[in-house]
Amino acid sequence: MSNVAFREYRWLARHLWRDANPIRRLRALRASVSDWRRFWSSYDRYVDLLVANRADRLSVRKSLLRTLFPCVHDATATHDIEPTYFYQDAWAFELIVKARPRQHVDIGSHHKFVALLSKVVPVTMVDIRPLSLPLNTLEFRAGSILALPYPDDSIPSVSSLCVVEHIGLGRYGDPLDPEGTDKALGELKRIVAPGGDLYVSIPLDDMTRTYFNAHRAFAEDDLLFRFKPFQLVEKRYIFGNEFGESLRSGFGTGCYHLRKPFP
Repeated sequence: MSNVAFREYRWLARHLWRDANPIRRLRALRASVSDWRRFWSSYDRYVDLLVANRADRLSVRKSLLRTLFPCVHDATATHDIEPTYFYQDAWAFELIVKARPRQHVDIGSHHKFVALLSKVVPVTMVDIRPLSLPLNTLEFRAGSILALPYPDDSIPSVSSLCVVEHIGLGRYGDPLDPEGTDKALGELKRIVAPGGDLYVSIPLDDMTRTYFNAHRAFAEDDLLFRFKPFQLVEKRYIFGNEFGESLRSGFGTGCYHLRKPFP
């Protein structure tokens, strides 16, 4: 084995263990032998292309070794997508943009959804944790979903996607509270203006359950009862990789557009 080849294998061993992030380290370890074989084969072919115009193959390999950055998981037959955020964010984005509210407040939804929405609609994001990056179209306001910093009946358009089911289970360092989801729903309902819109997504199951400390899931009848007196405008469902209008048995996600009635 040449000195350069030894360095390449040594580099591979270090690569597998140097990452302090345990998830990325586990993914590196789980890469199949065929994944790494494909990487090194591609690496050798790339060296061959460079060496066609250079005399010293070892020096080329030595130079490349300094900046190796293998992405062994990306050569997949399909683009794998997490279905819940993909479908719910697209669903809510379309409805909110069509409504064109003069003001929209989002509580705790995914930052990518909020960032893109802010390019089309005036958006304020409320969260207990400030964003680590600024965006000139997005206003941030620190606040808890258990005590939202808005008066009663004041906001014409509100969203909170895959949030309320986590409240009170301690997953994100929040205080434990068996009634956390109900209190969060109460705050969302409180701040929506009469005639205003509320967009939420929440896990569904055949019966209401708590999966401590990940989330709660609800039987749909039980969930919709908790939204009274709001009127249901639209509902959609995510089960597995499918998004549609049919409620099924088992675990899924419900996407609900609700409207607050006038007194």
